[in-house]
Amino acid sequence: MSTLFDLLAKGGLTMVPIVGFSIATVSCALERSWFWYRLLSRENRVVHQVLEAAQVDLTQARSIAQQSADLPIGRFLLAPLQLNQPTPETFRLAMEGSLDDEFVHMQKGDKLLETVIAVSPLLGLLGTVTGLILTFGNLNIGSSGDSEQTTAAAAGIGEALITTAGGMVVAIMALLIFRVLVVLQSQQMNYFTKVGTQLELIYRQQWYEPAQRMNAMVEGK
Repeated sequence: MSTLFDLLAKGGLTMVPIVGFSIATVSCALERSWFWYRLLSRENRVVHQVLEAAQVDLTQARSIAQQSADLPIGRFLLAPLQLNQPTPETFRLAMEGSLDDEFVHMQKGDKLLETVIAVSPLLGLLGTVTGLILTFGNLNIGSSGDSEQTTAAAAGIGEALITTAGGMVVAIMALLIFRVLVVLQSQQMNYFTKVGTQLELIYRQQWYEPAQRMNAMVEGK
């Protein structure tokens, strides 16, 4: 551990924000991992229960969705079910509005990771420049040089190499995490759209259209 701290210390001041970015990236990865674990481990069961209940009792389906309101899928299904006898168009609009809101929540952390991906290599490059400036500043061109000058020059080169490597490592780590999150978000968008279509069809076929036919028969008498 002390060797790692020594290595970071040799990187100079530019290693401070790079280390900060690495901590922020790891924290974001852990938080998003917990978010996706909770969602993916429960959403299929919630969807199955809500769709099954919606075929016989919308009130029961709404209750099940409400119990899972801590999950994006629960809030998504609850949005249209809590309406009072909506038209299919209103039903769909409620789902689309909820989908947009939930997708924003799913994108939490993306801006941070994009910033890390863009800025970390630049910080590494800045460390390279400052390290080389330090190196050339300690070189006495034309003189025979001594061990002290050689040590100072080596320290400057070391700072340049450490910060460059550190910035690239953090950026690569953030990029991999970001790509995984983008794939999960894309899959969830497709899944939510599919589930929403199924719920809308159930509502149309089991509740709205029979009610419309019933009203037409009553008015025709």
